[in-house]
Amino acid sequence: MADNRKQVKEDPEEVIETAINKTELFIFKNGRTLLTILIVIVAIAGGITAYKYLYSVPQQKKAATAIFEVQNAFADEEFSIALNGDGNNSGFLQVAEKYGSTKSGNLAKHYAGQCYLRLGDYENAVKYFEKYKNVKGLSSEVVNAVNAGLAGDAYVQMGNPAKGLDCYKKAVELSANEITAPYYAKKAGLLLQNTGDYKKALEYYSDIKNKYPNSMEARDIDKFIGQVEQKL
Repeated sequence: MADNRKQVKEDPEEVIETAINKTELFIFKNGRTLLTILIVIVAIAGGITAYKYLYSVPQQKKAATAIFEVQNAFADEEFSIALNGDGNNSGFLQVAEKYGSTKSGNLAKHYAGQCYLRLGDYENAVKYFEKYKNVKGLSSEVVNAVNAGLAGDAYVQMGNPAKGLDCYKKAVELSANEITAPYYAKKAGLLLQNTGDYKKALEYYSDIKNKYPNSMEARDIDKFIGQVEQKL
């Protein structure tokens, strides 16, 4: 019997661009939930472990309050207000400057980087992502990974795919969870595929399929595996 199935030839570059567009807003669309959870974690952890890490309890509480007050502007995508404040409440920049040695102040650096990224100021985005210091602990690993991954986005936007790839690789290594690891592994694969390194791209795609089979990225990963295998 003749095979009547239609063969649709896809332009690899268009497929890559579409995939990037579909995944690019994942972290940002969940910004309100992620930020709220992180603020609660930081506030609780700060109160419990302040002395252990030689942080001042009053300073940590002030920082946690300040960063909590600015979260609505960030969640509403009012990034300039979230960054600089609204005249009544401090923005992430002020919190990072005033309370930078506290956990909440450190987190403010990460979110300042996010604001700059969304505003298209990629150099300052990288600057603040790099100011953020990775924090130990299972819950903090996600923030560490996202921070590295978003720095990768900024580098790519600046026309530096090599640095972007380094950041995506770091993001995958920082937290082997089912959300951020496959997300940034796919970004790394797409970047490699787009620059012609099909062998390395296949490694990232295969990791998604084998290590994170239940992830969102694994749903159509066979298509990308097929594309790069045809190039090898």
